[in-house]
Amino acid sequence: MPQYTTGELAKLCDTTVRTVQFYDAKDLLKPSQLTEGGRRLYSDDDLNKLRFICMLKALGLTLGTIKGILDSDNQSKVLLLLLSEQAKQIDTEIKDRQKQLNVISAIKENIQSTGKISVNSIRDIEHMMERKKVLKRTHATMVVVGLLMDIILISTVIPWITKGLWIPFAIGFPMVLLLGIILTRIYYTNTEYICAECNTKFRPTITKFIFSSHTPKTRKLTCPHCGYTGYCVEIGTEKKT
Repeated sequence: MPQYTTGELAKLCDTTVRTVQFYDAKDLLKPSQLTEGGRRLYSDDDLNKLRFICMLKALGLTLGTIKGILDSDNQSKVLLLLLSEQAKQIDTEIKDRQKQLNVISAIKENIQSTGKISVNSIRDIEHMMERKKVLKRTHATMVVVGLLMDIILISTVIPWITKGLWIPFAIGFPMVLLLGIILTRIYYTNTEYICAECNTKFRPTITKFIFSSHTPKTRKLTCPHCGYTGYCVEIGTEKKT
């Protein structure tokens, strides 16, 4: 029957001699034999046991939990339950980490847009993220309605140009005009702006909103609080609760 020294056992399990000795001290893995000189010798069963311990440790189980499994009369059932709980814990940690990543992303985007750190708490970030969702929904609505407007215009202009049928255009154009007004109103009521100078959130008059210069994420406005005139960051309106 093969026997392994501490060093040989550690090498076979891709771990360290100190780890094997530590497991010995914690009563997790005792040598099958001690020579007269105090040398530890391990069997194939010990080798398999160490591999099992290393696997459980890699799964994130504590040494105390591992010892409980090793001492159990029904290792498979106990291990199954423990792994199920461990999976739930890891899933929660992943969600928490993802939330942290989302917060980091929101802070970075805020700093890049305004040039300043304009948030003071996680709650502020959560508000920003909720507003971002509102803005995305608004933009999506605009895309859908805009496509509908294009379809109506194209389908009525072509018959007018090619066949002289102007009646479809006469009916369709007011519809497009009405959709444009509705779309502008939806966009206006679902957006606000953050002043890059004082971080005040405000909504301009609809006239200034329509005729001001803008980019996909900013609009050139005058802050009603500090009087700053420049590009302000566009955000979604805060959800009412």
